Amino acid sequence: MHTDWRDALEPFVSSADFAALRARVRSAYDREQILPAYEHIYAALQLCSLAQTRVVILGQDPYPTPGQAHGLAFSVLPPTQPPPSLRNILTEIASDLGRPAHIALGDLTPWARQGVLLLNAVLTCRAHAPLSHAGLGWEAFTDAIIRTVSEHREHVVFLLWGAKAKAKRALIDPKRHLVLTAAHPSPLSAYNGFFGCRHFSQANAYLLAHGQEPIDW
Repeated sequence: MHTDWRDALEPFVSSADFAALRARVRSAYDREQILPAYEHIYAALQLCSLAQTRVVILGQDPYPTPGQAHGLAFSVLPPTQPPPSLRNILTEIASDLGRPAHIALGDLTPWARQGVLLLNAVLTCRAHAPLSHAGLGWEAFTDAIIRTVSEHREHVVFLLWGAKAKAKRALIDPKRHLVLTAAHPSPLSAYNGFFGCRHFSQANAYLLAHGQEPIDW
């Protein structure tokens, strides 16, 4: 992960709990097909430093289909076609902003490089088994990341989609940041409050109001 993340998260990273988590994860990779690739586990924290973070999008866990997850929540690398949740995100961007998203297929790396932390609550999973690593210990680590952003940054936009993401709201100081919530973009729930949420234009309006460059979604 980026050095400023390591420094800010040092109390947790140096803890016995994190050492035990790393051991469990390493053992899982040795025994089974785990996603994303081991070297991509911390991709979100490599591509978007703490100092650079201006928007946080919180996902659930990596795509469970081999060839999709690469360490950024909701993102896939070309030539992989966007999965349904990502297609719905791109549909909402087009509706909200009046033009298609400025990305190649489903690769959200350009967002990360602009300061969008694309963080999953659980950073790994077993292939073909969604949420198989829930309870492994990642939740405490990603809670620490969210608290760190809330405490160390000013005027960050948090986009919390779905019940699991909304549960993290208590970790964020609403006096210092903008917290926007909606239904999850999954096909099962997108029509129950994700479509029409206009989070992308609202995020940019907030950033501009606080002297920051908007995200080129």
